[in-house]
Amino acid sequence: MPKTKSAYVCASCGAQSPRWQGQCSQCREWNTLVETVIARAAPRRTGMAGSEAKMQKLSALEACEEPRIPSRNDEFDRVLGGGFVTGGVVLIGGDPGIGKSTLLLQVLCGLADDYPVVYVSGEESGEQVALRAKRLALAPGGLQLLTETCLEHILESLAAAAPRVAVIDSIQTLYSESLQSAPGSVGQVRECAAQLTRHAKQSGTALVLVGHVTKDGTLAGPRVLEHIVDTVLYFEGDTHSSFRLIRAFKNRFGAVNELGVFAMTERGLKGVANPSALFLSRHGAEVSGSCVLITQEGTRPLLVEIQALVDNAQSPNSRRLSVGLEPVRLAMLLAVIHRHAGIVCSDQDVFINAVGGVRINEPAADLAIVLAVASSLRDRPLPQGLAVFGEVGLSGEIRPAPRGQERLKEAAKLGFKTAIVPRANLPRQPIEGIEVHGVDRIEQALEIVREIGGANR
Repeated sequence: MPKTKSAYVCASCGAQSPRWQGQCSQCREWNTLVETVIARAAPRRTGMAGSEAKMQKLSALEACEEPRIPSRNDEFDRVLGGGFVTGGVVLIGGDPGIGKSTLLLQVLCGLADDYPVVYVSGEESGEQVALRAKRLALAPGGLQLLTETCLEHILESLAAAAPRVAVIDSIQTLYSESLQSAPGSVGQVRECAAQLTRHAKQSGTALVLVGHVTKDGTLAGPRVLEHIVDTVLYFEGDTHSSFRLIRAFKNRFGAVNELGVFAMTERGLKGVANPSALFLSRHGAEVSGSCVLITQEGTRPLLVEIQALVDNAQSPNSRRLSVGLEPVRLAMLLAVIHRHAGIVCSDQDVFINAVGGVRINEPAADLAIVLAVASSLRDRPLPQGLAVFGEVGLSGEIRPAPRGQERLKEAAKLGFKTAIVPRANLPRQPIEGIEVHGVDRIEQALEIVREIGGANR
């Protein structure tokens, strides 16, 4: 028998190398080359449209909105951009046990009475899926279940059933008979995802792929997997908490960085109508080191409590720890307030936390971090009913943030009476119920906090 040929494929960019090497020569990533068996040449495939593509003028094409299939779950629809798109492919990942299969089974059971839907399970038996549906008190209706891991058999079944929505749980368990490598390998994952995407585009089926994640929290398999699909969603949050967050990192049919908030109950995942209530602590009395941030997640403004603890360093090297916020940015902000506000933290341990397990990446959280650190260092609570946002520059200036009007309206709706914002974000028309202070520098923000605190006392 002829000797099996293999190559080393980069899990990040897909580049091939005849021998193993520590660094990929294309993307320069380390330790990403994985041995993959080279298969014989596959038969010629058709394109996405099912026939040869023809050259067209862009001006001759008529732009139209893709029809949506609502998932009957408001929070999930928000992350998707309004619902499933015909022929769209969604990749959803998250830690084991966080609720991926539970949410998708709920969604399919809700659609089964009005649309033909298929759930393909490669990890659980049919009895296990039925037991979960019974535990969640779901009515499967016309939901069709297929327990299969062979890609060719799955494609034949999907072609015969012609569903409007199909779920593949999960892409790492599938294998193609045209490849000799094991399921979950770089070649298998890439080939299975490419063929399933091609089938979705040709048939108009809205396809959802469930993906495993690595220790770092990123999707397992080649990075080209994220480029093939139309939408990439990630589950966030602690598996020990009753709340789950779904964030859109890529969406060709909607806004990115949208956030869906869910609560895990005995009946599955339920959407949370007022997520700001999850991220705000209810203190019985005024506490130091707590500041409310008005952040923006996609099109939704959220109010999140930022907590800071500044304490005497217990070792020669003071610690800087940040949970839910960028640790590098914390070190930069401590240097800025030392230089421009005279707040010295070099001999202090500084800990920052975003309440509720939410991750905040936007720089508009800078002002809230600065005020929380100053409050904890001086052991003086910030005024009640205060909410802030704004980016802090290296020279101590406060820079504006996008969608400032929407942030302030959300704070006023939740009962906050005072806001400190960049001067460029001052509203043209007064917002009922909230007094807005515009500042240009961090010194001004700290002075306004002292004035408001003194007036309240």
